[in-house]
Amino acid sequence: MVSENSIPSSKSSSTTPKFCNSYTTRIFADVAGDITIVVDGESFLLHKFPLVTLSGKIRKMVAEANKGSNVSNLELLNFPGGHQTFELAMKFCYGMNFEITTFNVARLHCAAEYLEMTDEYREQNLVSRTDIYLHEIVFENLQKSVEVLSTCEMLPLNIVEEIEITKGCVEAIAMNAYKEQLVSGLSRLDCDESKELKEDYVAWWIEDLSVLRIGFYQRVICAMGRMGVRSDNIIASLMHYAQTSLKGIGKCQFTNPSRTNSSPTNIEKDQRTIVETIVSLMPTDKSSSIIPLTFLFGMLKMAIMLGATIPCRLELERRIALRLEMVSLDDLLIPSLQSGDSLFDVDTVHRLLVNFLQRIEEEETEDYGYESDGVGSNCHGSLLKVGQLIDAFLAEIAPDPYLTLQKFIALIEILPDYARVIDDGLYRAVDIYLKAHTTLTEQECKKLCKFIDCQKLSQEACNHAAMNDRLPLQMVVQVLYFEQLRLKNAFSGSSGDGLLSQRISSGVPSAAMSPRDNYASMRRENRELKLEISRLRVRLSELEKEQMSMKQGMIDKAGNGKTFFTSLSKGIERIANFSGQSGGKRQKSSRKSRGTEGKNGRSRRYSVS
Repeated sequence: MVSENSIPSSKSSSTTPKFCNSYTTRIFADVAGDITIVVDGESFLLHKFPLVTLSGKIRKMVAEANKGSNVSNLELLNFPGGHQTFELAMKFCYGMNFEITTFNVARLHCAAEYLEMTDEYREQNLVSRTDIYLHEIVFENLQKSVEVLSTCEMLPLNIVEEIEITKGCVEAIAMNAYKEQLVSGLSRLDCDESKELKEDYVAWWIEDLSVLRIGFYQRVICAMGRMGVRSDNIIASLMHYAQTSLKGIGKCQFTNPSRTNSSPTNIEKDQRTIVETIVSLMPTDKSSSIIPLTFLFGMLKMAIMLGATIPCRLELERRIALRLEMVSLDDLLIPSLQSGDSLFDVDTVHRLLVNFLQRIEEEETEDYGYESDGVGSNCHGSLLKVGQLIDAFLAEIAPDPYLTLQKFIALIEILPDYARVIDDGLYRAVDIYLKAHTTLTEQECKKLCKFIDCQKLSQEACNHAAMNDRLPLQMVVQVLYFEQLRLKNAFSGSSGDGLLSQRISSGVPSAAMSPRDNYASMRRENRELKLEISRLRVRLSELEKEQMSMKQGMIDKAGNGKTFFTSLSKGIERIANFSGQSGGKRQKSSRKSRGTEGKNGRSRRYSVS
């Protein structure tokens, strides 16, 4: 392109136009400037003839000015792109060469529409030239479309919407992304390294979209969804945009919670809009399950800090609750920003549990049928995992001195009884809470401890509870009673079948029940059976450990260890050769007496951290 020589500022007394090259100098060298146009406070001394020839607006303004006294001074208000864009438009009117680029084409197109530089006044006028550049250069390339769309953010929205630049850019971005997706799919058919191709394909354009403001970005993502761009690519773009736009946000709220009580700044308002928009753009189909839980929790923390709308936070909580069994303990430890409240946001965790239990109930209702709630039920497995997770969460928040008893109990009682096979985790959390809150009354201690099922405590937990002076006396007595009952059953060889039959006898379906009630009763019976089986497995494991400890005790008490035990074994073998089965019986009785002695002599402790 030909470079131009600019004349000094219009404030000088020069009579030549502000823009001139060799061609315009020959025509207008002896002709003084006859019109001054003011744009954004900047004055331009120009000539009427080249302007009225190409611009319909200036022609109309000059015609109107001729009726008055002041013909030589005009002012263009709210000129799109400012005086720099007007300068380029005037260069076009004077026939001076300049380059149309992705950074000025939107401003030039708006300026040309504003000045009415259409083909009505001359063929290949500025409107046509910029329109051709948009359709033949910009809209055929995704990256160029993004660049043009980003420049539209600095222009009056009503103008760019009216001339449909933004609409064209948005549709071009979505269409080109879809074309790239098709090309990438065809390439994977001919290449074994499909994963690498997919990652490269996703990476190159999601970074380009991060330069857009949230309003245009939202329109682009919606257009991509309508066009058929894959959900995993959209999710990757949402995550990258969030990480770029919200990077390092909210640290002051964590370090200074009182900051949240003040009125939000403009930056915080923009950040809140970004969070709410990204949440609304998340896919709702089955592919939404590929959104990482860490990202969802990060967005939830941002939404809480920035004071996002309630529907936004509830949507994030709903998405997390769909996969609550996969959540880690660190994810649940959301800091509370309310002054004087507990250290962690217990209310949010409680709502997550409510949504999770509703999901479990809906899935069980959809699977209505006798075969739906088998021993390997996914719903029951998820519930057991969440039960362990919540017990760990309770133990983590229990030392908080600001955690009220009501909130602590609310987290305990919301889970059903069959969500826990054993209550060791719950017992540990309750014991930590009692140790940290010494001001609780006896009645409050009883209210808290009643949620612990003493029959679901392991041997170690029972031993610890029997010596725990923080527990109510009533619970200690229950622990000792059930421990005695357990020992009695162990000596008598009972496996707890009587207790099991007593537990499920109330769940036997009646012929007077409706089919749905009958099914619900059998489902409860199945749950109790599964719990009893799980408990029996735990008991069996404990008995195996006790057997190993008894054998070890027999060896330790046998004087010189292996030497004595070996000689004793040889003596018993000799006696067995003469006495036959009677010797075997004496050997068994001897082992039984020693096993009883070892069992009476053992003692264990259950430590609570």
